[in-house]
Amino acid sequence: MKARLDLEESFRIALGSLRANKARGTLTTLGIIIGIVAVILTMTAAHGLQNTFRQSFSAVGADVIYVSRMPWVVMNDFFLYRNRPGLELRQADLLASKLRGRAIVNPSIGGQRDLKYRSATMEGVTIIGTTERQTLVSTAQPELGRFITDYDVTRRKNVCVIGTDVRDGLFGDAAAVNQELKIGRTTFRVIGVMEKQGGAFLGGPNFDRQVFVPITSYVKAFGGDRRQQNVDVAVKAPSHEAVAALEFEVIGEMRKIRQLRPAEADNFSINKLDTLVGAFDNIMGVVLLVGLLITGISLFVGGVGVMNIMFVSVTERTREIGIRKAIGAKPHSILFQFLFEAAAICLMGGLIGVVVASVLTAVVNATVMPASVSIPILLIAVLVAIGVGVAAGFLPAWRGARLNPIDALRYE
Repeated sequence: MKARLDLEESFRIALGSLRANKARGTLTTLGIIIGIVAVILTMTAAHGLQNTFRQSFSAVGADVIYVSRMPWVVMNDFFLYRNRPGLELRQADLLASKLRGRAIVNPSIGGQRDLKYRSATMEGVTIIGTTERQTLVSTAQPELGRFITDYDVTRRKNVCVIGTDVRDGLFGDAAAVNQELKIGRTTFRVIGVMEKQGGAFLGGPNFDRQVFVPITSYVKAFGGDRRQQNVDVAVKAPSHEAVAALEFEVIGEMRKIRQLRPAEADNFSINKLDTLVGAFDNIMGVVLLVGLLITGISLFVGGVGVMNIMFVSVTERTREIGIRKAIGAKPHSILFQFLFEAAAICLMGGLIGVVVASVLTAVVNATVMPASVSIPILLIAVLVAIGVGVAAGFLPAWRGARLNPIDALRYE
């Protein structure tokens, strides 16, 4: 009971001191405000980038395995992959026959070409030769018209399905379906428009600036010598849980198809969404760590300011400390009084920082990218502010608590 009363008394004295020195307390909180705003914005930006990344690449599919010549993420070992032979369309067909009934296999081949419709042109648009199974391995669906069918593939029809950016760039407000455009030198008829997918995140692919054509028509129009083919093969598992087992089966079948001896290393790569997510999370972990270290400097400077003010406060109230000790105050009561005062200053700065960061986050959400402040981030920020206050105020409070009552009463 006595300890609780001592804490309450120390808390009241600390708040009274803050009310008596409003201007000084407010100025002291500026460093804490800046630090807390920086911490919240750093964590919010990292969280927002992760969400944007996942949304941008959601079309890749978490239950899809991609067999490619090269891995999606290449660090310092590019020369290990550069001489690999490309995957041929016939090899993709062999894999599809091996996995028939157990997985959906969709080959695709791509490149960049210029588009032209009347006087409108678009340069460097991604053209993807694919099959009717594209909509089964991807979440994207046509918004208008239809997608490629098996008939289009087998008959090598010059038809295409365009992304929303291509539609806006070539046709504007006019209807795009059933219009004819030129891809390179070949004329294709538009049979559908894909729904908006987004993309182009941090230099990644823009899924709305793509054109899908039958893979056989792509080979016919843009070349398809077996030595020049470099097909990517998407293999969709029946469930997310079956991905791991399917991956081993795909590797085994591909080694047979590529006629690799047991001692030879794979000359193809297995890619998954987890590969991209893992690489991105590693990068974001480093970025977040560096960002928090930089923002930590702001909090350190703010904490030094609080410590300096608390030393001044202890010095100014030396006689008050002497009087309190003379009438029976214990050292821990003095210690808690100044700790509460330092923590209250930083808590005030932390709460103001939370408000400022919330406003700035709303601006970022409206203008730059999707971002929102989560309750855990706000709680962490407030706890960090209080922690900085306790750490910054400990030495001044310890000094005040250890003052000799007689020396303190003599202080002028």
